[in-house]
Amino acid sequence: MSITDRTVPREALAVVNAYLDAFTSWRVEQARALVADGFAFEGPFIRTDDKEAFFAGAAGLGRIARGHRVLRQWVDGADVSTVYEFELGTPERHGPIVMSEWHTVKNGLIVSARLVFDTAAFRALVPAP
Repeated sequence: MSITDRTVPREALAVVNAYLDAFTSWRVEQARALVADGFAFEGPFIRTDDKEAFFAGAAGLGRIARGHRVLRQWVDGADVSTVYEFELGTPERHGPIVMSEWHTVKNGLIVSARLVFDTAAFRALVPAP
């Protein structure tokens, strides 16, 4: 392993943490700047391989995103897996949803993410429109 290879996990972790900080506080332009154009995302409500389609699909979170708290992270090269509480709030309800997300980082940008969470718990806080 070269010196450059040893820095990849640290850089990947920093990129993912910056992204999670921005996204879960809905600083969307900061989050968008950390995502590659060909971003591939798979989650319970959205599946896309287009960065702009992802952010358009997630736009409803802007009204209710209240931050996050990392519970545990693992790093394996360019892959970062994070279990975190995503704090959501509506005028009627608020609380955390435990999420698990796996990001892959290349050249300082997130190229893919896979997200899992309990959709019933999410819908208890955020009813479907």
